[in-house]
Amino acid sequence: MQNLIKYSLLAIALAVAGLGFIDPALAQEAAEAAAPAPAIDTGDTAWMLTSTALVLLMTIPGLALFYGGMVRKMNVLATVTQSFAITCLVAVLWVVFGYSLAFGNGTPFIGDMGRFMLQGMDMSAPFLLGAGMETGSVQFTIPESVFMMFQMTFAIITPALITGAFVDRMKFSSLLLFTTLWLLIVYAPIAHWVWHPMGVLWGAGVLDFAGGTVVHINAGVAGLVAAIILGKRAGYGAGGGHNFAPHNLVLSLIGASLLWVGWFGFNAGSAAAANGRAGMAMTVTMIAAAAAGLSWLFTEWSLRGKPSALGLISGSVGGLVAITPASGFVDPAGALIIGLVAGVMCYWGATWLKRVGGYDDSLDVFGVHGVGGIVGALLTGVFAMKGIGGVSGLIEGNPGQVMTQIIGIAYTIAWCALATAGILYLIKFSIGLRVEPEQERDGLDLSLHGETVL
Repeated sequence: MQNLIKYSLLAIALAVAGLGFIDPALAQEAAEAAAPAPAIDTGDTAWMLTSTALVLLMTIPGLALFYGGMVRKMNVLATVTQSFAITCLVAVLWVVFGYSLAFGNGTPFIGDMGRFMLQGMDMSAPFLLGAGMETGSVQFTIPESVFMMFQMTFAIITPALITGAFVDRMKFSSLLLFTTLWLLIVYAPIAHWVWHPMGVLWGAGVLDFAGGTVVHINAGVAGLVAAIILGKRAGYGAGGGHNFAPHNLVLSLIGASLLWVGWFGFNAGSAAAANGRAGMAMTVTMIAAAAAGLSWLFTEWSLRGKPSALGLISGSVGGLVAITPASGFVDPAGALIIGLVAGVMCYWGATWLKRVGGYDDSLDVFGVHGVGGIVGALLTGVFAMKGIGGVSGLIEGNPGQVMTQIIGIAYTIAWCALATAGILYLIKFSIGLRVEPEQERDGLDLSLHGETVL
């Protein structure tokens, strides 16, 4: 009966407006008031639940196996444990503080505490990001709990990626403290800058569909800073006397395969809907990963005489990294070029740049994620297409987008480097960062965890 009355009044208002007896604007207001409230889309929700599981799969077991296969046998358990422990720790931190700091309204630089302990989430209606803001809010068709969980998996994998830069030498207690401080001081603010309508980089027009700046440049730069501050592994470098060859590349290949599959949730899931943009994001993700794997492979083959399995999987991961910021903005041709460029540039970052820089980035976190993220963020400004993501890039006559992307990269690098260094020095001069020399010599599996892999 209530709906019958509402729609009858709407019909009368529209009829009177048509006769010119009332202001048409009033009739429009009546029509909007009578329109049904937005409803949760079950198809979109199902896809986002699936994407969330896929992104979690990227960390455990994907990244854990990818990194675990590349270290020496005496450190494999410690390495995979880092990924699992970070998953547990960040999940709790995200619920208590992290989600609110990243996606609360707050200021252009940090969110407020309106979602402390996830209080106030409405499960019966679609999520409105930036609710209460006068302009710029974003309407989703999924519940906020699903959005929160999807973003939690991003927050989990980012600090887990950093660990590859300092395997074999950081104390486990220091890792847990570093992850806690880094998530709240570095990750949450940068996520807010880029992915909240109030954020300073969102407002500047920086394009990052799925985490080129928030995840990969962020993790790559933090990994580089950590590798420099902790120093080189004992015996690393020419004349060091230690062999740091991967102990089991089959594990790394399995891990890279899981990363590739999970990345479809990472990129296509960032559309937050089961629609054509998600389909295109999945398509370009596949193309870029394949192109970058071949690009690295043939570059290494031509320069070193042999194509390696490690190079092939590293190149594909570099392509996945580079397409991440661009995946919701570029077409297949752009993705192909991004992948080809990323394979060569990540190879350069993991070999020549690391050698010239003289730092010990153990598993090439900066070479793959830092360099790949920068390449992808820049080329997003080149190949973005209005028909796909609503924004034109350089090739469609908008060269200013490239400069906007450079601004986003510069902000991310500057804050991440400064804040990460501050956190690491705080830990170094309080509880200490590095394991004792005899612990490093004996391996972290036994010395830190009292366990070993036979």
